[in-house]
Amino acid sequence: MVEHYFTAEPASADERSTLTVELAGRPVVVHTAPGVFSAGRLDLGTRVLLRGVPTPPATGHLLDLGCGWGPIALTLALDSPGATVWAVDVNRRALDLLRRTADGLGLANLHVVEPDDVPDDVSFAAIWSNPPIRVGKEALHAMLTRWLDRLDADGEAWLVVQRTLGSDSLADWLRGQGFATSKAASAKGYRVLRVEPRR
Repeated sequence: MVEHYFTAEPASADERSTLTVELAGRPVVVHTAPGVFSAGRLDLGTRVLLRGVPTPPATGHLLDLGCGWGPIALTLALDSPGATVWAVDVNRRALDLLRRTADGLGLANLHVVEPDDVPDDVSFAAIWSNPPIRVGKEALHAMLTRWLDRLDADGEAWLVVQRTLGSDSLADWLRGQGFATSKAASAKGYRVLRVEPRR
């Protein structure tokens, strides 16, 4: 059986290591391990996203949906120390890795949790995500709808999706659900989509 990074309890050996990556304009030492998305490097899609998004809101609640070992959430927390950042994933190994990294960096504004652990009354000024496209269309659509409906009235979501994995069809689907969606950036086969709250 092929193990996916969106498995709650990865079966692969939990062989932990550290990696130094540049996030928020500085070198950051992160914890990583097999069984999580892009365990050995900062993946290209996330790099395209981080180059294509505006400065995150300075305050409010910010969400990294499908956080993995945490490059997006860490960037949000480092760039917006006055905001509350939620890093959400179903992969418990990834969450533990990110908690260790956040503790090492002293990021008290970063909450690393499973999806159901985000309080129901929290809404988001921004959502940044490199969503798990390979989870399947039905699960992906349910996940995006669940969280995009929690955007503040003036909030924005920024999603990076590989063109060959359906970025344009996903944008069309989002528009069909009432979310104004535009292509904000494009690089190296990836699209960065800007998504507004459902009207």
